[in-house]
Amino acid sequence: MKDILFITGSESDKKNVEAGIELIKEKQLSYEFHVFSAHRNLDALLAFLKDRGAEFKVIIAAAGLSAALPGIIAAKVSAPVIGVPLVAGHLGGIDALLSILQLPKGIPVATMGIGTQGVLNAVHLAERIIRIKGKD
Repeated sequence: MKDILFITGSESDKKNVEAGIELIKEKQLSYEFHVFSAHRNLDALLAFLKDRGAEFKVIIAAAGLSAALPGIIAAKVSAPVIGVPLVAGHLGGIDALLSILQLPKGIPVATMGIGTQGVLNAVHLAERIIRIKGKD
């Protein structure tokens, strides 16, 4: 079982989460990084989660604009999901923040701040969750 699955909504988001990937490596946590858009390749995301979603202790999902990604993931897996709104569009990430925060009951997503600070805090929170769950 790997520690963290880190997913972004697009290839262009990769540069926005590099600091988090580096922090994961510094903390010597095992991880995988993938790109899945909740809008452009939903079927591939759902297939991945069905086949491999249970292989990870924590999932970090970073997305901008409508930021549907964290909620969709949380609806399909039992692992804790941490959502990170990214700076994008005219609202600078506020729309993504509100999208992640306003999920219906039963679809819990821990929501971080917007941008790099949120990405780094997501990794710190993931590490705490992993420590509580115990390393396999």
